[in-house]
Amino acid sequence: MLTTHDPTKIAALNDAARKSFSGCRVYMTPGVQALYQTQAIFARVQAYDAFTERNDPYGEHDFGSFEFCGETIFWKIEYYDLDFQMHSLDPSDPNITARVLTILLGHEY
Repeated sequence: MLTTHDPTKIAALNDAARKSFSGCRVYMTPGVQALYQTQAIFARVQAYDAFTERNDPYGEHDFGSFEFCGETIFWKIEYYDLDFQMHSLDPSDPNITARVLTILLGHEY
């Protein structure tokens, strides 16, 4: 059985998690931590709205990048089951999906 997911609902859930850092786990890599400006980087991730067809082809608002202090910063949202054992079967359903937001340097990807 083929399941389709609503990218508009997924984008809304991702935006809410990213903008508030609630409803998800937030991780940053040691490379980002080493910039010693994590609050400014958090603010840039939370304010991100530069979604285009090129960087968001599925319309889920699950990835973004920006320049900060001469570094390319990526952020990525991934979807897991509630036990973090496998990917979520339906990322549009918050009752079965745990979101993980990772912030990393571009060269760490």
